Amino acid sequence: MMSGIIWQKIINVMPWYNGDYPPSYKNQPAELREKAVEIANALLQDGAEEGIAIATGLKQARELLENHKEKTDKNENHGNE
Repeated sequence: MMSGIIWQKIINVMPWYNGDYPPSYKNQPAELREKAVEIANALLQDGAEEGIAIATGLKQARELLENHKEKTDKNENHGNE
């Protein structure tokens, strides 16, 4: 019985790697897609459901990259003043 529980956990956690990613990430820029996959995989390891991990990974990756872009733009503009 215990092996059935372990097998069920393995089936529920399908991490993405090496170009394998959720279909909803297909048309995203590579940098965004890679960060979203990294976040989604971490969420799966923490026990999140696949759909939640996919959506949250994409949302958080967008936020992180946007914040990084804003900081980069500020630093570049600061040097031109």
